Amino acid sequence: MDKADLKTFEAFGVFGASAITVLTAQNTTGVQALFPLDVNFIEQQIQSVLSDFDVAAIKIGMLYDTDIIQMVHRMIEPLNIPVVLDPVCISKAGSPLLKDDAIDALRELSRVVTLSTPNLHEAYRLFGYKPDDAGTLAQLIEHPTPVLIKHHVKDNTTTDVLFGNEKQTFTAPMIDSTSQHGTGCSYSSAIAANLALGLTLKESIEKSKRFITHAIEQAPHIGHGPGPINHKAGGNHVA
Repeated sequence: MDKADLKTFEAFGVFGASAITVLTAQNTTGVQALFPLDVNFIEQQIQSVLSDFDVAAIKIGMLYDTDIIQMVHRMIEPLNIPVVLDPVCISKAGSPLLKDDAIDALRELSRVVTLSTPNLHEAYRLFGYKPDDAGTLAQLIEHPTPVLIKHHVKDNTTTDVLFGNEKQTFTAPMIDSTSQHGTGCSYSSAIAANLALGLTLKESIEKSKRFITHAIEQAPHIGHGPGPINHKAGGNHVA
C-alpha cells in the first residue's frame, strides 16, 4: 500500500492501515529500484493490523512474488470481509512489478477475493483477456468472483467492464491528461473504502469512477513524468 491508497481512504472518510510488501525508489518517470521485504515480516505486519482494528475491508496491491502472494492468500481466505485485489503487474511507466513465475499464484488469489481490478494488460496476463473475444469473455463470466477490467477507450469515452453474475459497464468521459499516476491503486482503494462503508459492489464502482474522473480533471501537474491525481478534489465530488 502506498500514499495514493491512504489519500484515497482519507478522501472517503475511512481510516487506512498498511502492510508494506516491497520498498520502491520511484517517481513520476518510473520505478528505479525494488526491495522486497521478508515474507515473515509482511505477515507480522498484517497480523498486527488485524489483531488491533475492526477491519471492514481489505485492498491488496503490489505483492511481487509467489511467497508473498501465497501468504496473503492464506491469511485472507478465512476472513468474512470485502477484499479488493488490484493485480499489479506493471507500472504505467512500464516498470515490471510482478515476477514472471508468480502469475499462477496471483490468478489463484483472484478466485477468493470479492473483486479483482486488472487493467487491459493485467487482464491479458491473468485471464488471456482480449476485448470482444468470445472465448475469454465466457471464461470471465464463469470466474468464481467478479472481475472489473479497466480502461477500454473508444470515442473519447473510457469504459470499465464488470464480469460477475452479469456483465455491466461503467463509463466516463476520456480526459486528455498525462496526470494519471496512481489511478489504478486509487480506484481499487476507493472501491474497497465504499464497500467498507456498506455500499453494494455496483454502487462502490460507480462512486469510485466519479472520484477518479474528478481527481484526474483537477490534477496538480507536477513532476517530469505522468503526474499524480488530486485525491482531495476527487473526494470533494463524491462526499
